[in-house]
Amino acid sequence: MSAAGAPLRVLQFGRFADVNVGGTERVVENLVHALARDIECVNLVADRGLPPRGGDWPCTLVRTRALATVASTPLCPAMPGIARELHRRHDFQIAHLHFPDPVSHLAALALPRSVRTVITWHSGIVRQKNLLRLYGPFLRRFVARADAVVAATPAHFESMPQLAALTRPGQRAVVPFGFELAHLRKPHPHAAELRRRHGARIVFALGRHVYYKGFEYLVRAMSAVPDAVLLLGGQGPLTGELKRAAAQGGAGARIVLTGPIPEADLGAYYQACDVFCLPSVEPSEAFGIVQVEAMSCGKPVVCANLKNGVNWVNPDGVTGLTVPLRDERALAIALARLLDDAALRSSLGAAAAKRAEETFSLGALREGMLALYRRVLAQPGPRP
Repeated sequence: MSAAGAPLRVLQFGRFADVNVGGTERVVENLVHALARDIECVNLVADRGLPPRGGDWPCTLVRTRALATVASTPLCPAMPGIARELHRRHDFQIAHLHFPDPVSHLAALALPRSVRTVITWHSGIVRQKNLLRLYGPFLRRFVARADAVVAATPAHFESMPQLAALTRPGQRAVVPFGFELAHLRKPHPHAAELRRRHGARIVFALGRHVYYKGFEYLVRAMSAVPDAVLLLGGQGPLTGELKRAAAQGGAGARIVLTGPIPEADLGAYYQACDVFCLPSVEPSEAFGIVQVEAMSCGKPVVCANLKNGVNWVNPDGVTGLTVPLRDERALAIALARLLDDAALRSSLGAAAAKRAEETFSLGALREGMLALYRRVLAQPGPRP
């Protein structure tokens, strides 16, 4: 709490709040819910013309129009002015940004320097090299003046060169992402139907069909995983290629591309599967929220060795298995091993459920972020 027991006043820059929800947006939504009793929050997001995300927001949600989206970045020229006007109304103590997001960076510069700055670093700028050349100098200066830079795992600071190079030890903080997971564990009426339809050896994978997810390696690996069915959820620019690869490979009808899965039905898929797979092949995948969701349902996870936060979330031999990058043969061996060994599957799954509850709950997120906010506000003197 701030003075006289009043809630802390925080401006979140949450990128988007529409039906096409991504990992960053889910993290912000969970953070807002976790801190609902402790902060007065405004979430300022870009409106890219998609239908709004449903559900109740325990905060003030403000959308500003994006004229276009370039390199996954919304262009919102009105956002700095809106941020400044919101500050006049609310007198924010903290601005919480979620990087990479150059537009929120510019908008935060419109706030007085008295507003403390917290940055949660989700991933670096990996593919947009031209953007990084232009944006890099501004990024360095902005991170240098931040009061705290948060990563979801200790491995982020070791595995992300941009993050390691831009931050000082005194700025760094680790607050694992937290999630409301109970709804995924609640027995779902469709889980048994999925088992009846697809059999007793189900591999589940979920995510946007984009380059860094590595789903093509999983599709090809399935030809060497006997009698198993892959349920691959999501969609994206590579959906057509994945369908063609599935049709041409040896697994044939054992690969089912489900399309987008409604939030209300996700629990059925996690409960019905025997193994969850996150085959991502690029460091753009820095955490893997879907791993935590599967773990909370007691499912072991097979992931690739990205040597980053993904592997901190799912430690090899503890909550699942890790295989080399882009190695479909090793992926097939790991999947078959878990499908064939019920005892191993059960022990890893139990450890996964325990880790999800203890480390990635909304309660753990609330405690960690509140402690960080209070530490930031207690720092004396001017910022760099």
